[in-house]
Amino acid sequence: MQLIHVSIDVYGRVQGVGFRYTTFTYAQQFSIVGSVQNLSDGSVHIEAQGQHADLNEFISAIKHGPNRFARVDDVKIKSQPLADYSDFSIS
Repeated sequence: MQLIHVSIDVYGRVQGVGFRYTTFTYAQQFSIVGSVQNLSDGSVHIEAQGQHADLNEFISAIKHGPNRFARVDDVKIKSQPLADYSDFSIS
């Protein structure tokens, strides 16, 4: 199985609505390591690394949004070199 690492920038109503915590929960569910953090422009930045199928499920869940209060307008995904993550953290 091949590990893949991507950076994901999520735009919309994604701060103050439980987005980072739900992202952490999705990461646990799909065995993803990396991190999630709010950015000053109102977006959320995610570093995610995992198996291809798990990563696809994780990204699909992120695009759907965590709850009815959040709204995902755009998601930008970029491939990254593998990193040395051991868990998933919220910043």
